[in-house]
Amino acid sequence: MENLLFNLKFAVKDLERSSKKCEKEEKAEKAKCKKAIQKGNMDGAKIHAENAIRQKNQALNFLRMAARVDAVTSRVQTAVATRKITQSMAGVVKSMDSAMKSMNLEKISGLNDKFESQFEDFDVQSSYIEGRCHRQQQRPLH
Repeated sequence: MENLLFNLKFAVKDLERSSKKCEKEEKAEKAKCKKAIQKGNMDGAKIHAENAIRQKNQALNFLRMAARVDAVTSRVQTAVATRKITQSMAGVVKSMDSAMKSMNLEKISGLNDKFESQFEDFDVQSSYIEGRCHRQQQRPLH
């Protein structure tokens, strides 16, 4: 897909280059037409005018084609980005699935309950010790 994207971008630049070349040739034909008119060569002027019109139309056609190819390029680029995101999401989903399977809710709940119980026991013991220390400090020394 990435190679296709590169080739499409290259084609757009090539078409734009061709359009500019045609515009340059159109200007040259217009100049030749003016010279032919100044010399009184109406048949030659007519031929150069027709060539200028043809070059102008060709330049517009190249620009239209470049715009169409550029639109396709954008769609391909979106498809490439979507594919990469989809692959990333698939990896994340697999990881989440394995994490969910390894999580035993009963075990986690039991651990939380045990933690809270031990925390409360610790809190009671530390309060008792603090109280004893506080009472010890308030006793007068004989």
